[in-house]
Amino acid sequence: MKVLSFVVAAGALATLVQPVIARGQETKAMPAKHEQTLTIERVFASPSLDGSAPRLPKLSPDGRFLTVLRNRESDRERYDLWAYDRQDGQWRMLVDSEKLGTGRELSEAEKMQRERQRLAGLKGIVTYDWSADGKSLLVPVEGDLYLAGLDGSVKRLTDSPEGELNPVLSESGKYVSFVRDQRLWTALVGGEPRPVTPKESAATVHWGEAEFVAQEEMNRFTGYWWSPTDARIAVERFDEAPVGIVTRAAIGASGTKTFEQRYPAAGTPNVDVSLFVIDPDGGNKVQVDLGLERDIYLTRVDWAPDGKTLCVQRVDRGQTRLDMLAADPATGKAHVLFSETAAPGHWINLSDNYRLLKDGSLIWWSERDGFGHLYRFSAGEWQQLTSGPWVVTKLAGVDQEAHRLFFTATKDDVLAPQVYSLGYLKPGAPERLTDLAFANGASMDKHGKTLLVGRSSPSQPPQVYLADATGKQLAWVEENRLDAKHPYAPYMASHRLPQFGTIKGPDGTPLHWRMVTPPLVPGKRYPVFFSHYGGPHSQDVTRAWGGALEQAIVDKGFIFFEIDNRGTSNRGVDFEKAIYRAMGGPEVADQKAGAEYLKTLDFVDPRKIAIFGWSYGGYMTMKQLEADPGLYAAGIAVAPVGRWELYDTFYTERYMGRPQTDAAAYAKSSTVADAGKVADPLLLIHGMSDDNVVFTNSTEIIAQLQQDKVPFEMMLYPGATHAIAGPNLRTHLYETIFGFLARHGVTAPK
Repeated sequence: MKVLSFVVAAGALATLVQPVIARGQETKAMPAKHEQTLTIERVFASPSLDGSAPRLPKLSPDGRFLTVLRNRESDRERYDLWAYDRQDGQWRMLVDSEKLGTGRELSEAEKMQRERQRLAGLKGIVTYDWSADGKSLLVPVEGDLYLAGLDGSVKRLTDSPEGELNPVLSESGKYVSFVRDQRLWTALVGGEPRPVTPKESAATVHWGEAEFVAQEEMNRFTGYWWSPTDARIAVERFDEAPVGIVTRAAIGASGTKTFEQRYPAAGTPNVDVSLFVIDPDGGNKVQVDLGLERDIYLTRVDWAPDGKTLCVQRVDRGQTRLDMLAADPATGKAHVLFSETAAPGHWINLSDNYRLLKDGSLIWWSERDGFGHLYRFSAGEWQQLTSGPWVVTKLAGVDQEAHRLFFTATKDDVLAPQVYSLGYLKPGAPERLTDLAFANGASMDKHGKTLLVGRSSPSQPPQVYLADATGKQLAWVEENRLDAKHPYAPYMASHRLPQFGTIKGPDGTPLHWRMVTPPLVPGKRYPVFFSHYGGPHSQDVTRAWGGALEQAIVDKGFIFFEIDNRGTSNRGVDFEKAIYRAMGGPEVADQKAGAEYLKTLDFVDPRKIAIFGWSYGGYMTMKQLEADPGLYAAGIAVAPVGRWELYDTFYTERYMGRPQTDAAAYAKSSTVADAGKVADPLLLIHGMSDDNVVFTNSTEIIAQLQQDKVPFEMMLYPGATHAIAGPNLRTHLYETIFGFLARHGVTAPK
């Protein structure tokens, strides 16, 4: 279950933490000449009020060009490919998606993969790949492949009714490869593609693909990996025959399609997975030894820089042990290089924060000391590179010539990550490279020479710039200045800056909160839109640009409030593991503490605190209403989990164990069994073609509410998936929410 958060922002402002908000402390609006009313409809219209939002920035292999996917002012969901020439400082469009697109429907496999990548609703170009020589780019558009030159030329590589999934250029750029009809295909660039894995008699066998839980939960979307020399390809094969079939009804406006989906629900069998190494033409096939235990997860596959070793990360079914295997691609024989073991009452958190280096060593991220930090593994020995009561959130890059690594971390502020650099041969104190006035993220070119920094603050929408290895800014990629030409300019006069603070949770743990208020009039009390997600691998409270939606809510006269409960990220193992075998318990208690704090504030109307959540947040809404009838004025649950037995193995079992062995924990975590305890107004919302939190979750909740004679309201979206994407649907959804609140008296003071 990936985080579907209320807003998305790239960074945040580091301001002083305020323990309470007293009257007279309310923040001042940002200056502007003219004020317009910010409506829900305008929030989701084009152009985006956050400004331009470039996606997938990549530097060319020689570092000269920076490419991004840029959305259009006239259509915020359509992306084209643009390039910035660092020599002449000019931007130009390389590929116009409308000129290549035909409007044909994507394959079901690609549609579902986009849903799991949270790309549902995007149009045009959603991915691309640089050639090794830096002269061209592989660009998929609507199921076919094109090769785009820097001179503006575009050459079509495939033209078939079938879609091409996970297309890439090989490491040297000699080959193009993709998955079609559950088989891996390759071709010399410009040549005729052909399948290089066998045609299986069983329709349940897939080659070169990532299985459902790998895509949805492991952040792994491919099932094949080219060696550095293009001599060999590591290819996953999985058979989903053991996985149970769920008949998923995609209920649309004018009809219903049913899909026999293999869905590994908690406690049921997973796919049978294996790994092979083949030549680019499919010959010389060797199976990699993944061990005697078959019920494992294949989580990561990487080639050593010299191509002589295949490194495979294997995780046990209980997700308490990760083994790094070193395999010989010529024979398939493998041995355990090292193992990572979870702390008692915790689990293994997968990470992409590692690098295999040319000197044979490995930079590795681990929580072995209670916080996520970087280590170096060399010649069988470990050296800890970072330490302290903070976490490394991302390894951005490694300069192997200078023996220096670059990463983002919460060292200076847990609410505002910064970018740091550190020598890895003789590590000292990390050197901060970014401005504390912003929260920052970063990526780098593969040589670790140039930083691409993204940042934002409560008063500045996301910005992106290029910097050198010292952090010195070289050029703006997207300055996104809030000037008179910015789409948000007409609404700046009513923009409200957030306040931050902490309260103690039920066990004494400090919990961070964030609050945005309308202009407070003495003597008046205001309703609260209490937003939450609350699930693992999330952090809602940051010093980030909050986005236009929360400002529109504040403009309606609501206080916007959120608090990060135990179980969420970036606070260390002890903070996170509170939910171990206890989902729906500690998080609910911590959110309750937030509500009780709100009721102590003399500008909050204690009768008008409404809670809202989506996905895990929708689950939280149900659990909160069930746990504390009368505490909240109303609850909105979007795409909630009903019973964790309905959710997938990898996510659910990580925290809850298996239903067969932890039945009591599952029973306690259910929202269905206690639905009859709901006594406050409830609005239930779900997309009727959701393949993540399948619609069955809501139908079970609905049936139990009806059986227990509990009145409630619901809004269902035919054909919509988990994201309920699109400007019209999103506008309808939030207008429905505020209509519901108004009917139940949760309104602003007059």
